[in-house]
Amino acid sequence: MAAWIQQVQDNPTWLFTLIVALVAALGATVVHVSLRALLKRMTRNSIVMRSMLDCTERAAAVTLPLLAMQVVFGSAPDNLASIGFVRHTAGLLLIAAVTWLLLETIEGLANGVIESNPRSVEDNLQARRIETQTRVLSRSAMVLVLIAGIAIGLMTFPGARQLGASLLASAGVLGLVAGLAARPIFSNLIAGVQLALAQPIRIDDVLIVKGEWGRVEEITGTYVVLKIWDERRLVIPLQWFIENPFENWTRTGSNILGTVFLYLDYATPLDAVRAEAKRIVESAPEWDGRVFVVQVTDTTERCIQVRVLVSASNSGKAFDLRCRVREGLVTFLAREHPQALPVVRNFNEIREAETA
Repeated sequence: MAAWIQQVQDNPTWLFTLIVALVAALGATVVHVSLRALLKRMTRNSIVMRSMLDCTERAAAVTLPLLAMQVVFGSAPDNLASIGFVRHTAGLLLIAAVTWLLLETIEGLANGVIESNPRSVEDNLQARRIETQTRVLSRSAMVLVLIAGIAIGLMTFPGARQLGASLLASAGVLGLVAGLAARPIFSNLIAGVQLALAQPIRIDDVLIVKGEWGRVEEITGTYVVLKIWDERRLVIPLQWFIENPFENWTRTGSNILGTVFLYLDYATPLDAVRAEAKRIVESAPEWDGRVFVVQVTDTTERCIQVRVLVSASNSGKAFDLRCRVREGLVTFLAREHPQALPVVRNFNEIREAETA
């Protein structure tokens, strides 16, 4: 390095080239700052463009000067000492910077689209659909861009090109082993694209997976994080959702029906139970006013089964409403109609009492 610096100092052409490269980098920085300020002013009402500009600020500040310097080094005379090394190094830095810029652009685009469709509203089905598609597709695109950047960087080395050609020529067993090793990665990547397009699940969907109730908290390029009701996290590979059945309570909407079952005696005054259930439901803030039904759905030799069917705007409210109705009816029956609670009758004792 010291010898090369000495050559630069002794070679006016090299010194002139470095000065031009530094001036070009400074000019590119000025262009970046000016262009960024202009774009911010032009796109101040666009959430997506503002998000992209914010995410790409640092990457663009590095990429433009490197691009200008690469143009200068590419135009320099070929007989300059170590010019090939300098061009190669600058090229690798430029490839890394462009890859970084593309990654930040994709992330900014995804964040802008999601911010434009917030899921904080009551009816957030469309917003959750857009967020799921954006998250999965953007992360898949980022993986492809990163792989492409690494591959392009490696292709600048002659040895790497020869190694790649030899591996392709003798792909036989090595190709089979590599394919088997990479199968889970690519299967999850393809599963992610399928989930983004078909959307059997979305961010904030309520799922029943392996007997666990929870909400979809995160969807990455390889797995889904399900937040269980007791704040545990269930991490599931994407491929699992393609190959296995599961329950989605919010597939077409967040509205849901809830049931409360009571097992009562045959002497239960059903009209009184129905009236009290109606009073409880109508006074409950969780009820959305769509469905309320009280029916005897089954009978056994010991008791009757009474079902109270209610509706709510989401599964969380439905659970609270079911608990409210259950507690209210049990309290009402114990206080007003204790004879309605199920009892075990001894028919032999009843007959003896009747004949006595």
